[in-house]
This record gives sequence, structure tokens and C-alpha cells, in this order.
Amino acid sequence: MRRLLVAAFLGFTALASVPIANTQANPQNEPAPDVPDAIAVPEGQQVVLSVNAKGSQIYTCQADAEGKFAWTLKGPDAELRDRKDKVIGQHSAGPTWKLKDGSEVTGKAAGHVDSLDSDSIPWLLVNVVTNSGKGQLAKVTAIQRLHTHGGKPGSDPCDEAHKDAETKSNYTADYYFYAPAK
Repeated sequence: MRRLLVAAFLGFTALASVPIANTQANPQNEPAPDVPDAIAVPEGQQVVLSVNAKGSQIYTCQADAEGKFAWTLKGPDAELRDRKDKVIGQHSAGPTWKLKDGSEVTGKAAGHVDSLDSDSIPWLLVNVVTNSGKGQLAKVTAIQRLHTHGGKPGSDPCDEAHKDAETKSNYTADYYFYAPAK
């Protein structure tokens, strides 16, 4: 099951669960999700894997160039789970996604849109910059982070007295991995 944010009539936001295909068995049958243009994957790509992530976004209290303190993303720390809720990999700083099959990718954000839930981190399009291993991520070129819940820094104080302090914020998201269509 994946969490899907749905904007309801009169502007209310609700969570609904919607089943999606088991991509481990037959990933080419998984349709690409309908997303805003800012995070759409280029033509000629197909979904090769979709997973749910559950973990934390880790933030560090740092000063910017003007000396103003704010929580700055250090990176994620999340488990990647298949549709049967089995842990198949990890998501960490880089950003990096590594599967138990030995394949790994790192990426760079290429686009974002605000989540429908204002208390959640944005949805992203990530372009892959490095691939390694021969598993499911070997040919992946793009990743979408969708259906986020949580992940924004909390209300912990971030000022000179808390410089370099860390805070974690729980989050979940769905990740869709794309490779060139065959």
C-alpha cells in the first residue's frame, strides 16, 4: 500500500491508501505516477522499481552567510521496503539509495513541488549521477520522491547556543526509480 495525498472538495487534505502493483514480480506493469510537470520524468523512461521509505530526515543547526541560524538538511536515514513490507535497501546522505542486491545510485535534485501536506517535505525529481552494481538500480537514470508524510524539521531551537546540534524528523515517502524503456 502507498499513502496518497488527495485534495478533497473545499480544500481539505486527507490521507487515503491505494494499492499499487508488486513491482518486484513485474515492474514493467507499473504505470508512471501522474505528477506536476516540474517533477515529471523525461519521455522514454519507465518505472523499474517502486519502494516505500520509512525513516528520518536529519537536520543540523547551522548559520548561513549572514549569521542567521536555521535547520539545514544533513541527509536522510531510511529503510526501503517493497510492497510486501520487506526491507530491500537503505536511503542515506548523498543522496544515495542502496539495495541488498548490491546496486546503488546517487543523485542530485532536479526539480521539486510542495507536498499537498504543508507539514511534509517536498516531492522531488532526482537525476542519477552515479550507478554501481548489477542489480535493479544498475540502469536507473531518474528517481521521483512522492507522497511524502512528515520530514520537516521540528520546533527545536536553532540558535548560537545550539550550533551544530542535530534533530531528526520522521518521514515516509514513495520512491519511483526509472530507466530507459526497452
